[in-house]
Amino acid sequence: MLSATRRSNHYRVDMQCRVNGVDINYVEHGEGVPLVALHGAGVDHRELEAAIEAVGVAAGHRRIYPDLPGMGASTATGLTCNDDVATLLAAFLDQLGTGPVMLLGHSYGAYLARAVAARRPEAVLGLALLCPLAERSGPVARHDVAASDPGAYDELEPAHRQGFDEYFVVRTPATARRYRDHVLPGMALADEAALGRVFAGWSVDLGSATFSAPTLILAGRQDSVVGYTDASNLLEHYPQATLAVIDGAGHALPHERPELLAALLRDWLDRAHPGGPGTAG
Repeated sequence: MLSATRRSNHYRVDMQCRVNGVDINYVEHGEGVPLVALHGAGVDHRELEAAIEAVGVAAGHRRIYPDLPGMGASTATGLTCNDDVATLLAAFLDQLGTGPVMLLGHSYGAYLARAVAARRPEAVLGLALLCPLAERSGPVARHDVAASDPGAYDELEPAHRQGFDEYFVVRTPATARRYRDHVLPGMALADEAALGRVFAGWSVDLGSATFSAPTLILAGRQDSVVGYTDASNLLEHYPQATLAVIDGAGHALPHERPELLAALLRDWLDRAHPGGPGTAG
Protein backbone atom coordinates (compact mmCIF):
# COMPACT_ATOMS: atom_id res chain seq x y z
CA MET A 1 0.00 0.00 0.00
CA LEU A 2 1.44 3.35 -1.05
CA SER A 3 0.09 6.84 -0.52
CA ALA A 4 1.56 10.20 -1.41
CA THR A 5 0.88 13.82 -0.52
CA ARG A 6 2.55 16.48 -2.63
CA ARG A 7 3.60 19.66 -0.87
CA SER A 8 3.89 23.10 -2.45
CA ASN A 9 7.49 22.24 -3.31
CA HIS A 10 6.86 19.57 -5.96
CA TYR A 11 10.35 18.13 -5.52
CA ARG A 12 9.44 16.80 -2.06
CA VAL A 13 6.87 14.07 -1.70
CA ASP A 14 5.55 12.62 1.58
CA MET A 15 4.95 8.87 1.35
CA GLN A 16 3.67 6.00 3.47
CA CYS A 17 3.75 2.28 2.88
CA ARG A 18 2.96 -0.84 4.87
CA VAL A 19 5.61 -3.57 4.98
CA ASN A 20 4.98 -6.81 6.88
CA GLY A 21 2.42 -5.10 9.11
CA VAL A 22 4.64 -2.10 9.88
CA ASP A 23 3.75 1.40 8.68
CA ILE A 24 6.78 3.17 7.25
CA ASN A 25 6.73 6.91 6.68
CA TYR A 26 9.25 8.40 4.27
CA VAL A 27 9.88 11.41 2.06
CA GLU A 28 11.33 11.58 -1.42
CA HIS A 29 13.19 14.23 -3.41
CA GLY A 30 14.08 14.18 -7.08
CA GLU A 31 14.41 11.43 -9.64
CA GLY A 32 17.14 9.11 -10.86
CA VAL A 33 19.27 6.43 -9.25
CA PRO A 34 17.78 5.87 -5.76
CA LEU A 35 19.66 6.91 -2.63
CA VAL A 36 18.12 5.60 0.61
CA ALA A 37 19.34 7.31 3.81
CA LEU A 38 18.82 5.81 7.29
CA HIS A 39 18.95 8.18 10.26
CA GLY A 40 20.27 7.49 13.75
CA ALA A 41 18.47 6.42 16.93
CA GLY A 42 15.92 8.60 18.64
CA VAL A 43 15.36 11.10 15.82
CA ASP A 44 13.56 10.86 12.46
CA HIS A 45 14.16 11.33 8.74
CA ARG A 46 14.43 15.12 9.04
CA GLU A 47 17.97 15.05 10.40
CA LEU A 48 19.59 13.28 7.44
CA GLU A 49 17.23 14.92 4.99
CA ALA A 50 18.46 18.33 6.15
CA ALA A 51 22.15 17.34 6.06
CA ILE A 52 22.13 15.73 2.61
CA GLU A 53 19.78 18.16 0.88
CA ALA A 54 21.81 21.10 2.19
CA VAL A 55 25.05 19.98 0.52
CA GLY A 56 23.29 19.42 -2.81
CA VAL A 57 25.51 16.62 -4.12
CA ALA A 58 22.73 14.11 -4.79
CA ALA A 59 20.93 15.99 -7.56
CA GLY A 60 20.04 13.48 -10.23
CA HIS A 61 19.22 10.87 -7.59
CA ARG A 62 15.90 9.85 -6.11
CA ARG A 63 16.60 10.61 -2.45
CA ILE A 64 14.49 8.52 -0.06
CA TYR A 65 14.45 9.28 3.67
CA PRO A 66 12.44 6.81 5.78
CA ASP A 67 11.56 7.11 9.45
CA LEU A 68 13.02 4.02 11.09
CA PRO A 69 10.59 1.81 13.06
CA GLY A 70 9.42 3.38 16.32
CA MET A 71 10.65 6.80 15.23
CA GLY A 72 8.97 9.69 13.47
CA ALA A 73 5.67 8.50 11.98
CA SER A 74 6.76 4.86 11.49
CA THR A 75 5.43 2.09 13.71
CA ALA A 76 7.29 -0.92 15.12
CA THR A 77 4.46 -3.46 15.35
CA GLY A 78 5.75 -6.97 16.00
CA LEU A 79 9.45 -6.05 15.89
CA THR A 80 11.47 -7.54 18.75
CA CYS A 81 15.13 -6.98 17.76
CA ASN A 82 17.42 -5.19 15.34
CA ASP A 83 17.56 -8.25 13.09
CA ASP A 84 13.80 -7.81 12.61
CA VAL A 85 14.40 -4.19 11.63
CA ALA A 86 17.09 -5.14 9.11
CA THR A 87 14.78 -7.74 7.56
CA LEU A 88 12.02 -5.13 7.38
CA LEU A 89 14.30 -2.60 5.67
CA ALA A 90 15.35 -5.17 3.06
CA ALA A 91 11.66 -5.76 2.35
CA PHE A 92 11.11 -1.99 2.20
CA LEU A 93 13.75 -1.72 -0.54
CA ASP A 94 11.96 -4.46 -2.46
CA GLN A 95 8.62 -2.70 -2.11
CA LEU A 96 10.06 0.56 -3.44
CA GLY A 97 10.49 -1.26 -6.73
CA THR A 98 13.45 0.87 -7.76
CA GLY A 99 16.03 -1.86 -8.32
CA PRO A 100 19.44 -1.56 -6.62
CA VAL A 101 19.98 1.51 -4.42
CA MET A 102 22.75 3.60 -2.96
CA LEU A 103 22.42 2.98 0.81
CA LEU A 104 23.60 5.49 3.43
CA GLY A 105 23.32 5.40 7.20
CA HIS A 106 24.29 7.61 10.11
CA SER A 107 25.14 6.10 13.52
CA TYR A 108 22.45 3.46 14.27
CA GLY A 109 21.30 3.82 10.68
CA ALA A 110 24.78 2.81 9.52
CA TYR A 111 24.61 -0.33 11.66
CA LEU A 112 21.33 -1.26 10.00
CA ALA A 113 22.66 -0.35 6.54
CA ARG A 114 25.54 -2.80 7.01
CA ALA A 115 23.05 -5.54 7.93
CA VAL A 116 20.88 -4.84 4.88
CA ALA A 117 23.93 -4.87 2.58
CA ALA A 118 25.08 -8.16 4.11
CA ARG A 119 21.66 -9.74 3.50
CA ARG A 120 21.05 -8.29 0.07
CA PRO A 121 24.35 -7.27 -1.57
CA GLU A 122 22.78 -7.44 -5.02
CA ALA A 123 20.30 -4.73 -3.96
CA VAL A 124 22.99 -2.24 -2.86
CA LEU A 125 25.07 -0.35 -5.43
CA GLY A 126 27.16 1.37 -2.78
CA LEU A 127 27.28 1.83 0.98
CA ALA A 128 28.02 5.02 2.96
CA LEU A 129 28.56 4.74 6.72
CA LEU A 130 28.62 8.03 8.64
CA CYS A 131 29.81 7.80 12.26
CA PRO A 132 28.87 4.10 12.23
CA LEU A 133 27.62 2.50 15.41
CA ALA A 134 28.89 -1.04 15.91
CA GLU A 135 27.73 -4.17 17.67
CA ARG A 136 29.82 -3.14 20.66
CA SER A 137 31.69 0.08 21.34
CA GLY A 138 35.46 0.42 21.46
CA PRO A 139 37.40 3.40 22.83
CA VAL A 140 35.85 6.79 22.16
CA ALA A 141 37.30 10.28 21.99
CA ARG A 142 36.84 12.99 24.56
CA HIS A 143 33.95 15.35 23.86
CA ASP A 144 36.24 18.28 23.12
CA VAL A 145 34.69 21.42 21.63
CA ALA A 146 36.09 22.07 18.16
CA ALA A 147 34.50 25.49 17.61
CA SER A 148 32.21 27.66 19.69
CA ASP A 149 30.29 30.85 18.94
CA PRO A 150 28.39 32.28 21.93
CA GLY A 151 25.68 33.41 19.50
CA ALA A 152 24.72 29.78 18.94
CA TYR A 153 22.71 29.71 22.15
CA ASP A 154 20.53 32.61 21.02
CA GLU A 155 18.96 30.13 18.58
CA LEU A 156 17.88 27.71 21.34
CA GLU A 157 15.48 27.63 24.24
CA PRO A 158 17.37 27.28 27.54
CA ALA A 159 15.97 23.77 28.06
CA HIS A 160 17.53 22.61 24.79
CA ARG A 161 21.05 23.93 25.25
CA GLN A 162 22.40 20.97 27.22
CA GLY A 163 21.26 18.48 24.58
CA PHE A 164 22.87 20.60 21.88
CA ASP A 165 26.15 20.68 23.81
CA GLU A 166 26.05 16.90 24.34
CA TYR A 167 25.66 16.26 20.60
CA PHE A 168 27.64 18.98 18.84
CA VAL A 169 31.33 19.84 19.11
CA VAL A 170 30.94 22.62 16.52
CA ARG A 171 28.62 25.12 18.20
CA THR A 172 27.61 27.90 15.85
CA PRO A 173 24.31 29.61 15.03
CA ALA A 174 24.05 27.38 11.93
CA THR A 175 24.50 24.10 13.84
CA ALA A 176 22.15 25.32 16.59
CA ARG A 177 19.45 26.00 14.01
CA ARG A 178 20.01 22.55 12.49
CA TYR A 179 19.59 20.98 15.94
CA ARG A 180 16.50 23.07 16.72
CA ASP A 181 14.73 22.58 13.41
CA HIS A 182 15.73 19.08 12.28
CA VAL A 183 16.92 17.06 15.29
CA LEU A 184 14.70 18.09 18.20
CA PRO A 185 11.34 17.58 16.43
CA GLY A 186 12.11 13.91 15.75
CA MET A 187 13.31 13.31 19.29
CA ALA A 188 9.87 14.24 20.59
CA LEU A 189 8.22 11.52 18.47
CA ALA A 190 10.33 8.52 19.45
CA ASP A 191 8.38 5.53 20.82
CA GLU A 192 10.59 4.73 23.78
CA ALA A 193 8.80 1.48 24.66
CA ALA A 194 9.16 0.15 21.11
CA LEU A 195 12.80 1.19 20.89
CA GLY A 196 13.55 -0.44 24.24
CA ARG A 197 12.05 -3.69 22.96
CA VAL A 198 13.98 -3.60 19.68
CA PHE A 199 17.29 -2.50 21.18
CA ALA A 200 17.14 -5.31 23.75
CA GLY A 201 17.97 -7.59 20.82
CA TRP A 202 20.84 -5.43 19.65
CA SER A 203 23.07 -7.71 17.58
CA VAL A 204 22.41 -8.11 13.87
CA ASP A 205 23.68 -10.76 11.50
CA LEU A 206 26.40 -9.10 9.42
CA GLY A 207 27.56 -12.34 7.85
CA SER A 208 31.19 -13.22 7.20
CA ALA A 209 31.51 -12.19 3.54
CA THR A 210 33.07 -8.94 2.44
CA PHE A 211 30.94 -6.33 0.70
CA SER A 212 32.70 -5.44 -2.53
CA ALA A 213 30.69 -2.46 -3.81
CA PRO A 214 32.07 1.10 -3.41
CA THR A 215 31.88 2.13 0.23
CA LEU A 216 32.47 5.33 2.18
CA ILE A 217 33.26 5.32 5.91
CA LEU A 218 33.36 8.66 7.73
CA ALA A 219 34.22 9.20 11.40
CA GLY A 220 34.65 12.29 13.57
CA ARG A 221 37.93 12.62 15.43
CA GLN A 222 36.03 14.18 18.36
CA ASP A 223 33.16 11.66 18.30
CA SER A 224 32.55 10.75 21.94
CA VAL A 225 29.58 8.51 21.12
CA VAL A 226 31.11 5.88 18.83
CA GLY A 227 34.69 7.11 18.43
CA TYR A 228 36.70 6.50 15.27
CA THR A 229 38.73 3.34 15.91
CA ASP A 230 35.78 1.04 15.19
CA ALA A 231 35.29 2.78 11.84
CA SER A 232 38.88 2.05 10.81
CA ASN A 233 38.42 -1.60 11.78
CA LEU A 234 35.67 -1.91 9.16
CA LEU A 235 38.12 -1.62 6.26
CA GLU A 236 38.80 -5.36 6.13
CA HIS A 237 35.09 -5.99 5.47
CA TYR A 238 34.80 -3.41 2.69
CA PRO A 239 37.63 -3.80 0.14
CA GLN A 240 36.43 -0.84 -1.97
CA ALA A 241 36.12 1.52 0.99
CA THR A 242 37.34 5.08 1.39
CA LEU A 243 37.92 5.90 5.07
CA ALA A 244 38.14 9.46 6.40
CA VAL A 245 38.63 10.40 10.05
CA ILE A 246 37.74 14.07 10.16
CA ASP A 247 39.20 16.45 12.70
CA GLY A 248 36.88 19.14 14.00
CA ALA A 249 33.84 16.88 13.93
CA GLY A 250 32.00 14.71 16.42
CA HIS A 251 28.96 12.47 16.18
CA ALA A 252 27.07 15.30 14.45
CA LEU A 253 29.64 15.23 11.61
CA PRO A 254 27.04 15.55 8.81
CA HIS A 255 26.11 18.98 10.19
CA GLU A 256 29.52 20.09 11.42
CA ARG A 257 31.69 19.59 8.31
CA PRO A 258 29.31 20.03 5.36
CA GLU A 259 32.03 20.93 2.82
CA LEU A 260 33.97 17.73 3.48
CA LEU A 261 30.76 15.73 3.59
CA ALA A 262 29.84 17.09 0.17
CA ALA A 263 33.20 16.27 -1.39
CA LEU A 264 33.35 12.74 -0.01
CA LEU A 265 29.73 11.95 -0.83
CA ARG A 266 30.26 13.21 -4.38
CA ASP A 267 33.23 10.89 -4.82
CA TRP A 268 31.28 7.95 -3.39
CA LEU A 269 28.24 8.60 -5.58
CA ASP A 270 30.47 8.81 -8.65
CA ARG A 271 32.20 5.53 -7.77
CA ALA A 272 28.97 3.70 -6.96
CA HIS A 273 26.90 5.03 -9.85
CA PRO A 274 26.11 2.33 -12.42
CA GLY A 275 28.91 2.42 -14.96
CA GLY A 276 31.06 4.60 -12.69
CA PRO A 277 34.75 3.96 -11.97
CA GLY A 278 34.04 1.79 -8.93
CA THR A 279 31.55 -0.54 -10.62
CA ALA A 280 31.98 -3.50 -12.89
CA GLY A 281 31.19 -2.84 -16.53
